Amino acid sequence: MTSSGSVAPEVPFDPSQPPVIEGFSPSRNFLRDESVRDKFRRKIRENPVVPIGCLATAGALSYGLYCFHRGNSQRSQMMMRTRILAQGFTVMAILGGLVVSAVKSPRPH
Repeated sequence: MTSSGSVAPEVPFDPSQPPVIEGFSPSRNFLRDESVRDKFRRKIRENPVVPIGCLATAGALSYGLYCFHRGNSQRSQMMMRTRILAQGFTVMAILGGLVVSAVKSPRPH
């Protein structure tokens, strides 16, 4: 009993080769061979605003904790509010990068 929707393999399964899935194309080969450093550089080139937001967040947090340790509570509170703004900026940059990459990628029809 064969259903019309099932796909019967024409060639026996070969574990050394990736499976062929209709409608799915595996990622490009050069992405598999890139190192962690290369991937990090590529991601920074794709969306350079995210690392800036991360550095701003870390800087505001560090300086706020330093001010808290020194007893300057007003400056510490201001830096914690700045940290929240920087985090929001970073999240919006990530979402913006996702939208841009979704618009750039070709859609299958």
